[in-house]
Amino acid sequence: MTDLKGKTALITGSTSGIGLGIAQVLAAHGANVVLNGFGDVLAAQESVTRYAGRVGYHGADLAQPDQIADLMRYVESEFGGADILVNNAGIQHVANVQDFAPERWDAVIAINLSAAFHTMRLAIDGMKARGWGRIINIASTHGLVASAQKSAYVAAKHGLIGLTKAAALELAQTGVTCNAICPGWVKTPLVEKQIADRAAATGISVAQATRDLLIEKQPSAEFVTPQQLGELALFLSSNAAAQVRGAAWAMDGGWTAQ
Repeated sequence: MTDLKGKTALITGSTSGIGLGIAQVLAAHGANVVLNGFGDVLAAQESVTRYAGRVGYHGADLAQPDQIADLMRYVESEFGGADILVNNAGIQHVANVQDFAPERWDAVIAINLSAAFHTMRLAIDGMKARGWGRIINIASTHGLVASAQKSAYVAAKHGLIGLTKAAALELAQTGVTCNAICPGWVKTPLVEKQIADRAAATGISVAQATRDLLIEKQPSAEFVTPQQLGELALFLSSNAAAQVRGAAWAMDGGWTAQ
């Protein structure tokens, strides 16, 4: 089993959904965890503190580089730096390109892509100095393939995979690895909203909208779970994954196999 005692994991966007699932798995294997996000902070902290290790929280708005810098200073001062950095925070906006509000484009790129650049640039020197580090960027199947009306999200996630590969090459002869995980549909609050919107727009039940959403893209017709993504992040944090560098690892129920 992977023992992460003495390691600190910073997971952005981790008060719910994928980020919280990853935080719980890493904490269960001994890691100290720093949470970040705007959800139910107390509930998130309580769900992680049941495991070994320390739990911290910083409410940085990841659209603001100065707040990201403050987040990274917090992790350094309170925990000695991030050994495992999981860039998970993300937002979505749906519209055709010609109707896409420029401010929404800027917000999606800022949180889904630029925030990862800022956390990485501030974490890498510390990881290199300690001789060990794991950067795990939560991309998406939309970092590998596109869907209509999601231009900003698709562009950001494709960019995140490119950033992952470039950093992996720069770090190839160090003890720091950089990889991306590309989930398919996961039942997060973001996806639940898409399901509710689909049901309302088409006049069908939420159950039917859920089934339609899954089968349209994901051949397994099952959601990927935050726990499963946490276990993959755990593997990428292990010594067994020391030579996994620059990967864009799909966990998507067969979506990108089509």
